[in-house]
Amino acid sequence: MKIGIRMALAIFVLGAIAVPARAQLGLFSTEQRIAFTPDWHGERFPDGRPKVSDAVLLRLKDTDAEQAWDVLQDAGYPNQFEGNWKVINPGQRMVGRVVTAVFMPRRPDVDSVIRENGKKEGRIGDENSWIIDILQPGDVLVVDLFGKIKDGTIIGDNLGTAIFAHSHNGLVVDGAVRDTTGIQEIKGFQVYTRGVDPSALENVMLVGINVPIRIGNATVMPGDVALGDPEGITFIPPQLAEKVADSSEMDHQVDDWGHEMLREKKYTPGEIDSRWTPAMIREFNAWLEQKGSKLRMPEK
Repeated sequence: MKIGIRMALAIFVLGAIAVPARAQLGLFSTEQRIAFTPDWHGERFPDGRPKVSDAVLLRLKDTDAEQAWDVLQDAGYPNQFEGNWKVINPGQRMVGRVVTAVFMPRRPDVDSVIRENGKKEGRIGDENSWIIDILQPGDVLVVDLFGKIKDGTIIGDNLGTAIFAHSHNGLVVDGAVRDTTGIQEIKGFQVYTRGVDPSALENVMLVGINVPIRIGNATVMPGDVALGDPEGITFIPPQLAEKVADSSEMDHQVDDWGHEMLREKKYTPGEIDSRWTPAMIREFNAWLEQKGSKLRMPEK
């Protein structure tokens, strides 16, 4: 069923699109990409992919999975988190705009069409290198490789270097990588992978770029914001990115004010940890204003 769903999607994507130039390989048209992200009303890339601002991405750097989870649950998006990763070059949280790619087990007749189209579009090298050429600064490449480990290594250190040179960001692959030692030498290049293996990528074919994909239990769209933390990856729909940032900042401000009040012994731990009174909320909001923050907590 899993492969059947992916094949149906690929057939729809490959068959429904008739657009010129480099849009042949399983790409949505600009119009389709806009249509499938109807709640985003901000800036977009020329191909229609939502472009969450750099300022919002920066604000999300201190957000963790639980903070994002609360906002996404309340907004009706329960399927945006996936855990259980091996992380190469862990460190600062990975945050970036998603570029998607989806592979399937290779079928020669279908793959021959894909490769022929690739030649017509001027694509160079193997199919796993094609997706790197379109990356922009701030992008996170997210690849559905159906959990393949042996012969499922999307990159080694050469392609890892190319990804980081284009995006200055990371990679998420529901599959594997190789040349871990070399990847570890690419400072700042964070990789979330299911595993590592010395084999090369074989017996797969690239059937879609910047189309909807599935990563474990998460549905991922091009233009989502990938947020990596020690628990896993949260894929934030672009229209909710700023709301997640606001909520996360409010959580941090609440913690900071509460700690300050406890150090000053103005309130007890029981008062800080329970529902705040209107007087406490007003005091907190005044503290926010004094700090220059535009956030405010409603008294109700």
